[in-house]
Amino acid sequence: MKNVKLTIEYDGTNYHGWQAQSNAKTVQGTIEKAIHGLTGEKIAITGSSRTDQGVHAYGQVANFFTNSNIPPERFSYALNRMLPDDIVIKKSEEVSMDFHARYCSKGKKYRYLIYNNSFPSAIYRNRAYHISHRLDLEKMNRAIEFFKGTHDFSAFRATGSSSKTSVRTIFDVSLTSKEDLICFEVSGDGFLYNMVRIMVGTIVDVGMGRIEAEDIPDIIESLDRRRAGRTAPPQGLYLVEVYY
Repeated sequence: MKNVKLTIEYDGTNYHGWQAQSNAKTVQGTIEKAIHGLTGEKIAITGSSRTDQGVHAYGQVANFFTNSNIPPERFSYALNRMLPDDIVIKKSEEVSMDFHARYCSKGKKYRYLIYNNSFPSAIYRNRAYHISHRLDLEKMNRAIEFFKGTHDFSAFRATGSSSKTSVRTIFDVSLTSKEDLICFEVSGDGFLYNMVRIMVGTIVDVGMGRIEAEDIPDIIESLDRRRAGRTAPPQGLYLVEVYY
C-alpha cells in the first residue's frame, strides 16, 4: 500500500465546496470518482482544507492510500485525463504512511480578490467580490497590520466552527492593487471557519469609512463577532498554499 499526496488546483464555481456529499457535486467527490475509475478502488481522499461552495484553490493538498501499481508520480497525468477542466492535479507524489493532509499542515496561505469599480465585471463575476464604492487603500493597509501576531480571533469566527480553540497566529498580511483589482493575502498557522472572509468584510468596512483602522485591536479583543464586518462572499477566496 502507498500513501499518495496530491496538489490540486480548482475553480470552485460549479461545486458545492470541497467535502464529499451524497446529494451534491463536490471537488472531493469528483476526484474520488476519477480515482475509482482509474484503479477500481473505492477510496476516500483527505483534504487539507474544506473549502466552501464557490471558493477556489491554487494549492489544495489531499492524500489517499492505494494498492494500485500505478507509480505515484503518474497519478497526476492519469487523473487529469479523467477530470473536468475546472479541476487539475498539479502534482502527485508518494509520501510517508503517516502523512495526513490536514493534521500535518503547519499553516496555510489565502488570497482574496476584490473588484473595485462602479460597474460589475463579467470576467470576474465568479472570481472576485465586486465593490462599487471607491475603497480607501491607505486605511485598509493600516487596518491589516493589526491582524499580525497571535490573537484570539473569536470576533472573526462564524458560527458552526468545531475548532477547540480560536487562538491563531497570523504570519503575514499584504494588500496590493492593480487597476480595479485589490488583492488581500494572509498566511497563518491555521484559520477559523470563514475567518478570512470576515477579515475581508471588516477591512472593506474600513475602506468605506464604516470602521476606523485603529478600531481593529478593540474588535479583536472584544471576541464579539457582531463587532467585526460582514462575511465577504466566497467567490473572491483562493487557497494558495498549504505549509508542511
